[in-house]
Amino acid sequence: MRQLYLYIVFTTLFSVNLIGQTIPLGSPLIEDYLRRQQLLGKFDTTFSFNYRPINFGHDRMSVDSAVLDVNSYFPVQSRFLKGKGVVRILPAEFKFSYDSHHPYSRNDGAMIRSKGAQILISAGLYAEIGPLSIQLKPEYVRAQNKPYPGFPDSFDGQKWAQRYVWFNRIDTPERYGNGAYSKLLPGQSSVRLNKWGMSLGISTENIWWGPSIRNSIMMSNNAQGFEHITFNTTRPLKTPIGHFEWQIVTGRLKASGFAPPDTTRMDRNRLLYVPKEDDWRYFQSISFSYAPKWIPGLSLGFVRWIQAYSEFIKRTNDYFPAISNLFRENDDNTGGRNELQRDQAAGLFMRWLWTDAKAEIYMEFHRNDASGNFRDLILDSDHSRATTIGIHKLFSTKRKDAFIQVNWEWTQMEQTAGRLLRDAGSWYLHSRVRHGYTHNGEVLGASIGPGSNSHYLSVAWTKGKNRIGVALERVAHNNDFLYFAFENSQDFRRYWVDFNIHAFADWEFKKVLASANIFYTRALNYQWELFDVPFVPPFLVPGTDVGNLHIELKLAYKF
Repeated sequence: MRQLYLYIVFTTLFSVNLIGQTIPLGSPLIEDYLRRQQLLGKFDTTFSFNYRPINFGHDRMSVDSAVLDVNSYFPVQSRFLKGKGVVRILPAEFKFSYDSHHPYSRNDGAMIRSKGAQILISAGLYAEIGPLSIQLKPEYVRAQNKPYPGFPDSFDGQKWAQRYVWFNRIDTPERYGNGAYSKLLPGQSSVRLNKWGMSLGISTENIWWGPSIRNSIMMSNNAQGFEHITFNTTRPLKTPIGHFEWQIVTGRLKASGFAPPDTTRMDRNRLLYVPKEDDWRYFQSISFSYAPKWIPGLSLGFVRWIQAYSEFIKRTNDYFPAISNLFRENDDNTGGRNELQRDQAAGLFMRWLWTDAKAEIYMEFHRNDASGNFRDLILDSDHSRATTIGIHKLFSTKRKDAFIQVNWEWTQMEQTAGRLLRDAGSWYLHSRVRHGYTHNGEVLGASIGPGSNSHYLSVAWTKGKNRIGVALERVAHNNDFLYFAFENSQDFRRYWVDFNIHAFADWEFKKVLASANIFYTRALNYQWELFDVPFVPPFLVPGTDVGNLHIELKLAYKF
């Protein structure tokens, strides 16, 4: 990537009619604002919001300047080659988060799970000439990374052995080392060729698949962006039967470099920790979305991703795994080509926009374990499934330009009852690709993580880009582990459940865009820890109930 940096810097300084630019994922305010404007019919209703970040400019997404003045958001700084080349300064961004008791990191890109204070600083340039675009937007992250209570020592060796079944199959360290954490990253950078509403390039940008607002199951900005080659649409492509969008990605996923807690722990004279392979993972995905012209506002999508260690890919020469072996009956397990060495998931998503009702519904349905064949898929359709369903609506007020925004989203990641007959394993974990579906120690999909469930309801007052609201959220942490570890004891009291009360605001102050979210978490049975008290009725037994204050602030300065 060092060579890529030098190439971007050199070309940005000496190349030069900007026609496009990107709104990076996680930037304050803009994406949520544009989604509200689409409900009002003021932003392109053919755009599905299934593929983000959003790209603006000639031959890409367009927006009325009364809705969003793109030239103000990305001001021209320099023109070259008689105006054919343009360089613009991207908004400088500052993000701050703080957790008082334990980490609560959600959809925050390169920021890590960390107790205490944490900052992310990002700034950069965008240049374009002809079909070539270059975006340089590095990110610097620094976190206090204070110690906090993890999986309790009060549990016996058997419970630790069961916990290590998880630790050994996914790379999500409780803590990133023993001191402060800092890292300089390429961030939201890319080099692309853009033409006819399509783009081919290399990038380290965060990407998002599917219509979900909080918990995208297949890809979100929960982890830092990874190095990838991408071929994608930059706007909906119109055809005689409707509009199409897609993205094909081939990338490189890396380990965090940090081990699980207490790697010297033994159980029955057996070391619980099993080191993972020292190898990066080859990742590939194909996804497309179709909006039929006969049903305005409806978009239907499919996505499939596969990952495997790079040595396996080199040995089998299978550099296009995303287009092969959708069903297990086609597996080739001969000649060193064991398909169990590959981790995969596939599924469907849908969004339906009704501008007359100022509303949308959306859903995702995915599976992380391939069916044997089509018959198996029909017979056991719930096997290994994960689902998100959401409703998003604006209600009119007495003021023509002000609305009440309501969003409800429900995500179910835990296994279904079918696990009693056929264990599908938890989402994002794998027995052979033992780093799981992660990059730099964080899950690439839904931020609530493996085996977890979530309900989220928010209500806000909005006017233009400004918004003030509150939200209630319930998160059940990794019920798959709960059932695995406590099924034999039939202990139904140990659910680890967070209740979160949010207060949030988005506001535009001339050249500054600001987003803030403050919420308090009451975690019941934190880390599934419950105290056994003799002669006390089961429902009155106290657990380790803790509180956590989370503060999050995002600022973007438009030059």
